[in-house]
Amino acid sequence: MKIACITTSQMPTSSAHSIQAVKVCQALAQLGHTVKLWIPGSHQTPSEQSQCFNQEWDTFSNHYGLSTPFEVEWVPCSSSLRRYDFAWKSVRRAHAWGADLVYTWTPQAAVLALMLGAPTIIELHDMPSGRFGPWLFRLFLKHNGKKRLLVTTDGLRRKLEAAYHVSLQSPETQIAPNGTELERYNDLPDTPTARKNLDLPERPTVVYSGHFYAGRGMDLLLELAHAFPQVTFLWIGGRPNDLAPWKEQLEQSKLHNVVMTGFIENSRLPLYQAAADVLLMPYSSKVSGSSGGNIVDVFNPMKMFDYLATGRAILSSDLPVLHEVLNTGNTVFCPPDDLPAWQTALSALLADPTRGQRLGAQAHLDARLYTWRRREENALEGFA
Repeated sequence: MKIACITTSQMPTSSAHSIQAVKVCQALAQLGHTVKLWIPGSHQTPSEQSQCFNQEWDTFSNHYGLSTPFEVEWVPCSSSLRRYDFAWKSVRRAHAWGADLVYTWTPQAAVLALMLGAPTIIELHDMPSGRFGPWLFRLFLKHNGKKRLLVTTDGLRRKLEAAYHVSLQSPETQIAPNGTELERYNDLPDTPTARKNLDLPERPTVVYSGHFYAGRGMDLLLELAHAFPQVTFLWIGGRPNDLAPWKEQLEQSKLHNVVMTGFIENSRLPLYQAAADVLLMPYSSKVSGSSGGNIVDVFNPMKMFDYLATGRAILSSDLPVLHEVLNTGNTVFCPPDDLPAWQTALSALLADPTRGQRLGAQAHLDARLYTWRRREENALEGFA
């Protein structure tokens, strides 16, 4: 099929939404489909965009860890129109391109695509927001066109059902957790070698990767670093503005066992994660999304799937939505924000490498259930 993917994410950036969108596009291309991605961008002509993108594909692919190319077109739009003009322009361009399917993360685009008669898939990772988001979502639900709703967690499905007084059942609705690329994790070096390759000291190492938004557990990470001075804590990711206050706290605390890397290109991320004896997911009982709001009941962190694929022990906050993927065979759970419990659990894991290896081996096996390609095969069932 010719699949038109439409997202309002800026690219390239470190946002989870942009990473997720390009991973979906790559998986669709790997399945043999012709994929074109429309994103908000410059006023270049299509030919100039194509030339620019081809020249910069290596940079783009390293940034996002991509191996299979697909076409990208930037669409000029007005920020004052909240990208409604982008949705209209991109859907019309997709229609002119001859798309067999519109795949989008944008309710405006989904509704417009259905109005033009295009089979449409929309992904939601959170509740519809904004002034018109709920209204657009209702229009999508009511439209009789060929369509599918993908939600990343069953928690989100249930929340949507309660809010909109509807029954969201398959096949029109599908639970589609995020994914990982096993090929990037199958031949990782062992933990000591990974540390050596990254010039890290050869001693117990605990890794956190992701953003530093509120609710990510950064205060708890800082306290754990205080409690385990003999352990290297590797903090991967974070935007410069988010990193600055934590760097200041580390300097004031005179903590020397925390290494902050800042943003790491996605192509290099597996090696950093492989340096861990333990991978941390210390979410709080309230978790802020990139645009605010509490997403603790519905979120589906992408790093969870990469953690599984890494094959190292995972220590995670015990949140109901995470149990949709994780279990006691591949993860150790702790109550959110309970520092003594986290200290005890981390100490026990570091003292028992055999247990950590057993958890990691099961995690790597379980990751096979969550590849991006498998996810998109399921998403397209009945459309091809």
